[in-house]
Amino acid sequence: MTDKIKEGNFLVLCICLIFLSSSCTTRYRNALFTSDNDQITDSIKTIHIVNSPEQSANVYRIKPHDVLAIRNLQDISFISTGANSGTAATITSFTVAEDGSLVLPAVGKVTVAGLSRKQAADKIQQLYKETLLKDPIIELSIINLKVTLLGEFGTQGEFLLENENTSLIDILGKAGGFSPRADPKTLKIIRGDRSNPEIIYVNLKNIKSLASPKLMLQNNDILYIEPLGVYNASEKINSASTILQPVLLIINFAFLIYNFTK
Repeated sequence: MTDKIKEGNFLVLCICLIFLSSSCTTRYRNALFTSDNDQITDSIKTIHIVNSPEQSANVYRIKPHDVLAIRNLQDISFISTGANSGTAATITSFTVAEDGSLVLPAVGKVTVAGLSRKQAADKIQQLYKETLLKDPIIELSIINLKVTLLGEFGTQGEFLLENENTSLIDILGKAGGFSPRADPKTLKIIRGDRSNPEIIYVNLKNIKSLASPKLMLQNNDILYIEPLGVYNASEKINSASTILQPVLLIINFAFLIYNFTK
């Protein structure tokens, strides 16, 4: 009877090994945002880019629905009429309309879509100089820029881009780096058009990756990192164990019944 039970256990072990070997080539089964190109993370040296636009600006360009904070440093109470309510009297926010423009006191409608933060500030400053103010000093910031971190980071969630030159390393520092489970070779940045996004694969084990201008973050970037392969294998083993333990119990019970009823 003991030999038969051992044979049954050996059979279950073989099934378990077949299950694991058949799934060893698959990606992490709970991974998000999977792509046909994900296999390249096993071999990339620094970074690899998929669906890169012909012109990829490293400086953020203002878009419709962006929220701009504008003030004149010579008189911080100026540019207040017609503005959205702010948290402080010195900060006034304006939302860029669908047509790429916003309406400012005294100068009226101004098109800012497609401009960098500095270009927009210079344009507004020149308009006020021509119509109303003597040597205005306009300060402009884009206050709705954010990125989303998911996966094996120290902290997940949305993070504001406090300036237009926020790098990947800046955000990693704010997020507390990676979790102990993270595989630094599998960092993925999803950028741009969600129907056909640009995907930037990064191997952070190689310091040369940091030289890429692609690691200057853009508004609405999604950053995702997978766990190390050892954790993937552990999950597969746990899954197999959960399925096969009841099977093993039934087989042992069947052998016991068979031997008592012979």
